[in-house]
Amino acid sequence: MPNKVYVINKHGRPLMPCSPAKARHLLDAGKAKVKKRTPFTIQLVYGSSGYTQEVILGVDAGSKTIGVSALTKKEELFAANVIPRNDVVDLLSTRREFRRARRNCKTRYCKPRFDNRVRSKHKGWLAPSVEVKIQGHITAIRRVCGILPVSKVVVETAEFDLQLLKAIEKGKPVPQGEDYQQGEMYGHYNVRQYVLWRDNYTCQCCGAHATKKKEVRLHVHHLESRKVGGDAPSNLITLCDSCHEKFHKGIITAANLKKRKRRSMRDATFMGIMRKTLIQRLRAELTIPVAETRGYITKTTREKLLVLPKSHTNDALAIALGKHGFNVGYLPEIAQIDKIYTIRPVRHHNRQLHKATILKGGIRKSNQTGKYVFGYRLFDKVQFNGQDCFIWGRRTTGIFTIKTINGKMIKDGISFKKLKPVEKSTSYLIA
Repeated sequence: MPNKVYVINKHGRPLMPCSPAKARHLLDAGKAKVKKRTPFTIQLVYGSSGYTQEVILGVDAGSKTIGVSALTKKEELFAANVIPRNDVVDLLSTRREFRRARRNCKTRYCKPRFDNRVRSKHKGWLAPSVEVKIQGHITAIRRVCGILPVSKVVVETAEFDLQLLKAIEKGKPVPQGEDYQQGEMYGHYNVRQYVLWRDNYTCQCCGAHATKKKEVRLHVHHLESRKVGGDAPSNLITLCDSCHEKFHKGIITAANLKKRKRRSMRDATFMGIMRKTLIQRLRAELTIPVAETRGYITKTTREKLLVLPKSHTNDALAIALGKHGFNVGYLPEIAQIDKIYTIRPVRHHNRQLHKATILKGGIRKSNQTGKYVFGYRLFDKVQFNGQDCFIWGRRTTGIFTIKTINGKMIKDGISFKKLKPVEKSTSYLIA
């Protein structure tokens, strides 16, 4: 199906999209103006009757990629893959490192305020890494509702049985009944005590074990850094004091001390946490109905009815046509859209004032720069050799780094004179 041009009336309310030829006619006649380049949206400058059809938005919620598809019963109007932010854990860990370093500096005394935390004040507190992804889902949905007259939103959510997944991975029996109350660390005080017990209070590198005659000091070592792998038991291992020190000095380079024992369940955990909160917030913020569906319904609709390959946008299409959407019971002749957008939220502001590395002479290099460098801002969309890309790095000399929306390097070190401005940056990159 050819690409669509999205239309909003003079009051900013979305109408049904039109063909590029119709949009060109309206623009040439002065009856409309360009509102947005990507996705291409025009705004009428005269009154309109506001004719609309029933449009349902299907959302395939996810931790790494969100599939979005808006359609009528006959054709798909919009499709996009939204890549939510996954850098919050790293940024907060870096901030924590700087704060702890400042506490050891010989400066004026600052009383610790460990009890002054948001989670102690608000019962509905969620971790920032979870909160930013929930907001990413909501913002993506609201942006689609801003260019199309969406009459209903259907969201597929998932809830993973982590204990069942761990049991299958270890080859243990499927948990039943009370087994769910006796998890992996049942009967242990904390994670450290459980890891020491699991490893039989023995160094997993040299085999040192504490006895009555010999005292061995044991440490709990992170296989992957805490910033990357977290404090899950699968990312921890017991090492003696000597081996732990040698490993961090590079004397011991064993591969089994760098790779976690089991794959991370971070994404599955996120889906379980955000499921109810996302639906509650959408129903509170949107003025249109919001329905919830399940993965098995989506899979059946996509495979048996639509006969489409697995993808995030195809799943979103099946969600909109499924039981809680249009509820089609026959093979629909849906004209799928040709252009699938990629949407990526980014941050513009960096609160770190100085670089972490101290230069010669005890100088800390400034980490801040001006908002504009030769008229360009970070994440501005530009054109280089006929290709659309984004500015990912700038130098005051006018030499920039440009990449695609997915982070693929186009040119590292290109003069601003060779770039053609296309669009000013926003908090959401679209390509």
